[in-house]
Amino acid sequence: MGQAQTGTGKTAAFGIPVLEKLDPSNRNVQAVILCPTRELAIQVAEEIKKLSKYKKTTVLPVYGGQPIERQIKALKRGVQIIIGTPGRVMDHIHRRTLRMDQVKMIILDEADEMLDMGFRDDIEFVLEQIPDQRQMLLFSATMSPIILGLTRKYQNNPEMLKVAHQEITVPEIQQIYFEVKEKMKLDLLTRLIDIHNLKLALVFCNTKRRVDRLVNHLQTRGYFADGLHGDMSQNQRDRVMAKFRKGQIEILVATDVAARGIDVDDVEAVFNYDVPNNEEYYVHRIGRTGRAGKRGQAFTFVSGKEIYKLRDIQRYTRVRIEQHQIPSPREVEEVKRDLFMERLKKAINNENLDREVHLVERLMEEDYSSVDIAAALLRLYMGSKDDSSQTSGSAYEDTGAQPGKVRFFINVGRKQRVKAKDIVRAIGEVSGLSSTSIGRIDVFDKFSFVEIPEQHAKEVSGALQRKGIKGLRVNLEPANKKM
Repeated sequence: MGQAQTGTGKTAAFGIPVLEKLDPSNRNVQAVILCPTRELAIQVAEEIKKLSKYKKTTVLPVYGGQPIERQIKALKRGVQIIIGTPGRVMDHIHRRTLRMDQVKMIILDEADEMLDMGFRDDIEFVLEQIPDQRQMLLFSATMSPIILGLTRKYQNNPEMLKVAHQEITVPEIQQIYFEVKEKMKLDLLTRLIDIHNLKLALVFCNTKRRVDRLVNHLQTRGYFADGLHGDMSQNQRDRVMAKFRKGQIEILVATDVAARGIDVDDVEAVFNYDVPNNEEYYVHRIGRTGRAGKRGQAFTFVSGKEIYKLRDIQRYTRVRIEQHQIPSPREVEEVKRDLFMERLKKAINNENLDREVHLVERLMEEDYSSVDIAAALLRLYMGSKDDSSQTSGSAYEDTGAQPGKVRFFINVGRKQRVKAKDIVRAIGEVSGLSSTSIGRIDVFDKFSFVEIPEQHAKEVSGALQRKGIKGLRVNLEPANKKM
């Protein structure tokens, strides 16, 4: 029995002995590793393949959401190690495509999560199929009475190994909390994302409904955000994770169970939008940043009586979590300006600006000073809080679109079976605009964004609201800028 969190080396701890104990001449299944989620099963399979680089070992992950016929073909060719979710492993046993009579080792990875997800009957069914003469390893972040009951039933005088709490928390993570009213959490989240100029962040909520609601709010504000939770189909989860790994999604909002198996090295910050109900979940969450020797940040939002939960977390981790004051809108604007000035300096030092210099020189010939030209360009680019309508020369505030276009929020998306080509077709029908003149289109589950040429923006948005898209009534609003 091993009590340890994710990130403490469990996969190597059981993976290396499994590989060493395999009989290379036997092509049948000799080891089974059960995991709570598909993502974790894939992650474990990848790690074991790396460990077995110089061995002729056949490893197969089996999970729901993938065509079972493909797995059956692989099993018929011969597999020595199976890594899978309990439901799909049980399915193969029922189909008689997976024989367990030669299994020598069974590993339950993150057993507490499997039991929380309702897999107890499936786990016990699988365990009953395995010969009595075998080794069983059980890893869990917690040792609840249910887990201890499972070990008493299926293990024989097990050794207990435990990673001490104080060794778990990664020292490279700066941990901060804010006392904030519930209705202010969204504003605080967006301020922190803007202040730290985050390109890849994870936000944790305690419920699926909270995930959906927060994703909707972030998308409406123009952030590239998406969600991950247990009610999503496997294909949806795969698509979201692929986008997150490629950086196409900047903010991934998830529940604890759905986030199992997320292994992305470049996550810059983790937000506990809700304080976790379990102290171990806190450690698990913040361990998603500060990986591969990089520094990370963990921000926790505390409302009302949640402060008591935070104190329990601090006692458990034996780490002091710093309290910070909520940054004001003025501080956010100052940081944005500083970031912009850094980008400006970088462009001056590193980019070829011959064409732009020529344009400035032409203006200087008309008796404008270089300082006035630079100040006017800054005003046009950054806008002014005092008189934004006069600075931009546009009927629209900055929506984050490319120059000459306006970015619109549309209240339909994938769940209404709307695709990018449907939006292009609808715009073409009401305005005659070609697809090449339309800018970037982003389609999410319940929302979409589209960039429309500024000179046609008012006409197109009004016509689309009257005509609709694919027979659906739609609402268009200029998007909020995201810097």
